[in-house]
Amino acid sequence: MGKVTAIYFSATGNTEKSLKALAEGAASALGAEGFEGVDVTCEPEPAPREFGPDDFVLFGMPVYAGRLPLAVKDRITGFTGRGTPCIVAVSYGNRHYEDALLELMDIARSQGFEVKGGATLIGRHTYGEIQVTRPDAGDLAACRSFGAQVALRKSEPLALPGNRPYRDGLLRGRFHPLTDESCVECGLCVRSCPMQAIGGDCRTIGEACISCFRCIRNCPVGAKNMDVPAYRDFAVMFSEKLKERRENEFF
Repeated sequence: MGKVTAIYFSATGNTEKSLKALAEGAASALGAEGFEGVDVTCEPEPAPREFGPDDFVLFGMPVYAGRLPLAVKDRITGFTGRGTPCIVAVSYGNRHYEDALLELMDIARSQGFEVKGGATLIGRHTYGEIQVTRPDAGDLAACRSFGAQVALRKSEPLALPGNRPYRDGLLRGRFHPLTDESCVECGLCVRSCPMQAIGGDCRTIGEACISCFRCIRNCPVGAKNMDVPAYRDFAVMFSEKLKERRENEFF
């Protein structure tokens, strides 16, 4: 048995948590000594890697408006397989995943991976107060169970939901975080921005920002914010619209 590897883009931790739970289940079922996590969130050009038929790989990406984020999906194209079994998973904020899971499967297959299973997983939405406690313990337990199931699954044809051609993707985010006077210029947001969209003065560069809100969630003094009427009104409306809980789906 080769290695189990979980490769993910996870700006605020949702995708990472769920994908690692899937990987834990797969590793346990395969008798592997744990798994390797490969975080490409802040790696615009990850080092290429090749996996063999005895390895097991999991890919995890977030959903932005029903697609993989156009600005970050290339971060996994340097990972190639040789008939390597894999799971593809996308996480989304309780709205819908539309074509994202199918898109991720197509990428994985084009790079030499054999997709044995897919998952669409709920996490806290970037905007508003939507499913703020997810993925929860139940979600993660289901991921572990599914990871174990797929790892032992025989190769069979797999169809995943979605449409080709895919719906149009987003080139940039809708809301770009602001920086108030409480900023101490510690530089954490600059160093940890997935898109290098924050200047040395800790101010957001709107053209590059994908609105992942990583900087808002991580700022130690709360200086990063989206405290403007346009966002506040949208967040209230969106939170009400998406208040009904959706469940994870496994394929």
